[in-house]
Amino acid sequence: MAEISERTGLSRAVVRRCLFTLEEMGYVSRDRRVFQLEPKILTLGQSYLSSSSIPVKAQPFLEAVSQRVNESCSLAVLEGDQAMYVARSATRRIMSVTLGIGSRLPAYCTSLGRVLLAHLPPADLRDYLVRTKLVALTEHTITDAKMLGRTLTAAREQGYALVDQELELGLRSIAVPIHGPNRQVVAAMNVGVQAGRVPASEMLTAILPVIRDEAEKLTAILLY
Repeated sequence: MAEISERTGLSRAVVRRCLFTLEEMGYVSRDRRVFQLEPKILTLGQSYLSSSSIPVKAQPFLEAVSQRVNESCSLAVLEGDQAMYVARSATRRIMSVTLGIGSRLPAYCTSLGRVLLAHLPPADLRDYLVRTKLVALTEHTITDAKMLGRTLTAAREQGYALVDQELELGLRSIAVPIHGPNRQVVAAMNVGVQAGRVPASEMLTAILPVIRDEAEKLTAILLY
């Protein structure tokens, strides 16, 4: 309770009442003073995925990308300062961690996150660059806010973001925006590959045209 209180900024009394309520509802269980999530919590996420049009409509296009390039393809939205996966078509494991629906990664060093950040309103992007601590996850990670800002500007202008081993050594990924009503960017679609197997030049010549093609098809559905 003390840890939850500290992280949420709520008093221990409020946290205690919330936890007891969640325990009664079957969302958490308790082992003495330690609480943990129960499988029932997944029903909350499933409610979103089944009711939200974007993940449902995106899935066939993610699978089409995977079939065309034989690589994993994902869809993410911006949740706070992180890119959150809401749909995925996986062909192989390319990261040291397992990615799935609901997984979150830092926005500043992922292709999905950079596409989403690049299309934020200018004031929101400035606030993000000021408040975010840019941690070097690899020797290639951009940790200078001004340089990141220039990189995001380029991503917005060219219509894609290519990230080369900034999140994890051996991982390259490229992402494009998905537009919704009023042409606003509502999500990003990416393909991730093993750097030793697919050079950066091939990401631009062979993979980018495919994800752009499928992203445009999805955008057309979301628009009309």
